[in-house]
Amino acid sequence: YAANVFEKSKHVIAYAKNDHLGFQVYYLWNGGRRRFVPDFIVQLSNKNTLVLEIKGEDSEQDRAKRAALNEWVKSVNEKGGFGTWCWDVAFEPATIHNIIEKQGRN
Repeated sequence: YAANVFEKSKHVIAYAKNDHLGFQVYYLWNGGRRRFVPDFIVQLSNKNTLVLEIKGEDSEQDRAKRAALNEWVKSVNEKGGFGTWCWDVAFEPATIHNIIEKQGRN
């Protein structure tokens, strides 16, 4: 479903399923270091790179992952030199279109 939304959106230049790309964010959970591999990386027409996670049920661990991703995005943007990054999460497939529209306009 997400790929169909990306293909039809005027805001999407390119996208990749984050499978074997090596893009991961580390986070702490229950005293241990864990890896979070978001679902998609999307290059938007406004030059932003969107990290998109698609979730069904939410949990405390998922919130910890997103907090780490938020810190990663803020740090990369503050450092500079890697373009502008943003992130979002879709809890229902129907919201993917709205996320692309929102992030593509910023």
